[in-house]
Amino acid sequence: MAQYVYGKNVIRQILTDSDRARVIYLAIADPEIEKLARQAHVPVRKTDRKTLTRMTGTDRHQGVAAETEPYRTYSVEELTASVKESGKGLLIMLDELEDPHNLGAILRTADAAGATGVIFKKTHSVGLTPTVAKVSAGAIDTVKCAAVTNLARTLEDLKKAGWWVVGTDMDGQDYRTLDYDFNTVLIIGNEGKGISRLIREKCDYVISLPMRGKIQSLNASVSAGILMYAIQEKRFPL
Repeated sequence: MAQYVYGKNVIRQILTDSDRARVIYLAIADPEIEKLARQAHVPVRKTDRKTLTRMTGTDRHQGVAAETEPYRTYSVEELTASVKESGKGLLIMLDELEDPHNLGAILRTADAAGATGVIFKKTHSVGLTPTVAKVSAGAIDTVKCAAVTNLARTLEDLKKAGWWVVGTDMDGQDYRTLDYDFNTVLIIGNEGKGISRLIREKCDYVISLPMRGKIQSLNASVSAGILMYAIQEKRFPL
């Protein structure tokens, strides 16, 4: 089955940084994308917006789409191979996150913050979809992702390898009280339920963001973004 991604930024990223594109479809004039496609030896086919909407399943394609190879996932060992004993690793583990917009935004921030990679479940969780690609603005091709069968077992293996697990919950300690001077697995929970009981039991620390207003929760990708930058700021202060 063909896989289509869409959006100008995503297509430019694919043509520039990967070889996954098979065909580019254009319903608009875009000399830059056509030039990048020629340089990458990827054929360009002209079409119309209705056809692109039918192909991609959305009318938010911006007049451009690509048929691509499936997105690659990595093993957890591949994610951690470059970290070794530096103590500066930062893995983001998603506990049954379901919204592709949240995953796309998390990937985008993970790229910007220099995270080591993102881990999520193979089932009961959003995967690497065209919507995720669009929201990630190309980060789906730059951030390594691992899809695992069992999050709890993956955490046990990571802890044995010297990683510390930091969960997020409303009743945790203030996130600013930790130094994060260790290889860190940051757990971001489900949009509605938060992190599961089993995953919380695996945590070495549980942290929270102080909420001073009337709203007592933040969007998952917003929380993840704040915490990723907070961790990196502690490690690499100006």
